[in-house]
Amino acid sequence: MGVYPIILTQSKFMHRDHLKYPFEERGLQFGDGVYEVIRIYQGEYYLFEEHIDRLYRSAEAIKLTLPYSKEELKDLLLELMTRNKMNKDGKLYLQATRGSAPRDHIFPKGVLPNIYGYIQELPRNLNNLNNGVKAITRRDARWENCYIKSLNLLPNVLAKQEASENDCYEAILHKDGTVTECSSSNVYLVKNGKIFTHPATNNILHGCVRMAVERFATDLNIEFIEDAFSVEDIAKADELFLSSSTSEVLPIIQVDHTIITDGKPGKVTKMLQAAYEQDAKLTK
Repeated sequence: MGVYPIILTQSKFMHRDHLKYPFEERGLQFGDGVYEVIRIYQGEYYLFEEHIDRLYRSAEAIKLTLPYSKEELKDLLLELMTRNKMNKDGKLYLQATRGSAPRDHIFPKGVLPNIYGYIQELPRNLNNLNNGVKAITRRDARWENCYIKSLNLLPNVLAKQEASENDCYEAILHKDGTVTECSSSNVYLVKNGKIFTHPATNNILHGCVRMAVERFATDLNIEFIEDAFSVEDIAKADELFLSSSTSEVLPIIQVDHTIITDGKPGKVTKMLQAAYEQDAKLTK
């Protein structure tokens, strides 16, 4: 997956090979920062406003004041796209930390945040989208403020790695049997034509694609119910799917040893996939 050479750091653009990462960086030492991953289709950011809004919500939640207005940051990110001559499918990784200062748990004074942004190519995985993926279930061992898109992702990393070691795409997380979300995506159960998913509380990330899925469901007259389901409910599901900026709307066809219905993507999931493609101006 190619990384484009021009990166954004602070308000400057430079070649990625010239970046000198600060030694005492609070993102490295404390995970003291927030981030966003924004999908790019044919050189256009998808759900751009939603991601920028969430970045600022996350920053506010950890008492981090970003040095730009939303419009200024959007202009910088659009310029980053232009400078890289990006016209393919890809993603932007954008990170803001509290800055560089001698290591101390207390917030440093008079320090500007560090901002980093870069673009990578990311083709759509049509095989997964068309055929679905497998998942495992694991206990949700994360902190209680998952609505903040923070850099503290070790429990997510460990769950995702365990999924990979079991030849699965994702780990479906649960608290005492109640499903919250996946290690890097939101998850949904379909039963009797209705979509069920965990409410947008502090226990899950309020996904930008999740918001789009709710919008698609409303447009399609599909009931979208924010009511958590259990691990036991999965075996009785008509369909199961996940969503994220890099996964889009992705069918789950097996969880642990349970095949979901006939092991094929379901009708509701396919309808939402079509709505996503139309919204993002895509064609398979």
